[in-house]
Amino acid sequence: MEYRLCNGGCCMNKRGCLCRQANKLNSYNYFCDIAESELATDYIEVQFKNTRKGYYINSNKLPLEKGDMVTVEASPGHDVGTVTMTGKLVVFQMKKARIRPDLDVRRVYRKSRQTDIEKYEEAKAKEHDTMIRSRKIAENLGLQMKIGDVEYQGDGNKAIFYYIADERVDFRQLIKDLAEAFRVKIEMRQIGARQEAARIGGIGPCGRELCCSGWISGFNSVSTGAARVQDISLNPQKLAGQCAKLKCCINYEVDTYMESLKQFPSREIRLETLDNTYYHIKTDVFKNVMTYSTERNIISNIVNISSERAFEVINMNKKGQKPKSLLPDDEHRSQGRTYSDILDGNNVSRFDSLKKKGKNRNGNHNNRAPRPK
Repeated sequence: MEYRLCNGGCCMNKRGCLCRQANKLNSYNYFCDIAESELATDYIEVQFKNTRKGYYINSNKLPLEKGDMVTVEASPGHDVGTVTMTGKLVVFQMKKARIRPDLDVRRVYRKSRQTDIEKYEEAKAKEHDTMIRSRKIAENLGLQMKIGDVEYQGDGNKAIFYYIADERVDFRQLIKDLAEAFRVKIEMRQIGARQEAARIGGIGPCGRELCCSGWISGFNSVSTGAARVQDISLNPQKLAGQCAKLKCCINYEVDTYMESLKQFPSREIRLETLDNTYYHIKTDVFKNVMTYSTERNIISNIVNISSERAFEVINMNKKGQKPKSLLPDDEHRSQGRTYSDILDGNNVSRFDSLKKKGKNRNGNHNNRAPRPK
């Protein structure tokens, strides 16, 4: 990621923000303009490739700022990352991540030298080829897994293999083969389909960047019940995202719909009239319209009424009364029944209007003037 430090062009100083970032791991340090907060703690936040972050202690009292490349302690060797936060807010971030400072925090060695950065770039250049070779090794072993990404440590002595598997995989032999092939320490990390889509990225059907790549850091479960509440068509091709799971955006407006639906009667209540019994089909929250049908499983003789009219009919049914029609009396008089031929689209007379604008047998347009002889 390219860091562009703010040099005073916004209300915060260069320690607090980066100009117009789009990465979901970026943090806004709202303590950056308080001088005391920078001296409150020696802990810093460091970001590595993709979604990996770590917290380290600046025991050497180095003057570090957001965007600095640092060399930190790793096991084994050292790693290279970018400082993303300093000051008091780091302590709150560590509590949120449930990291214990006495056990889980390692040291910052130094600001990265040119040799550290060169070794770091050299290790990163090998990641793609390593991923392709590791996939072939896993395929030869017959393992039901997919290696989605490889991340080398800054000194090149360790590699993290991110893989996806639906079932438990015994990759003990795989680790031996990978260690023999690449001569590095191997670490295997399993990720889900949503995490893989977030790492790859892409454009959603809305035309914007995938939410999992742009800003979502935690994935909540999505159920088809959320789609039913919003009356979304249960079409798997439309409900599934690029990860082949239900789209995360289905959860965005569920709470608003649940709150709005409290103003509507229950969908399980049947409406009784003198001529028929009506069952609920769908509800349009925006138009305040409820659709009822005379059949429970088949859309037949549908009637659209407001929620007020539905409550009125329900109250009449509770008193043992039945209205003549589901529609109000004034609307029932003004709305006459109209009939249409469902086979009208197959009527051969529809070609008569097209013939006047079409071509004749010779290929000439009928509306053209005859050529002069």
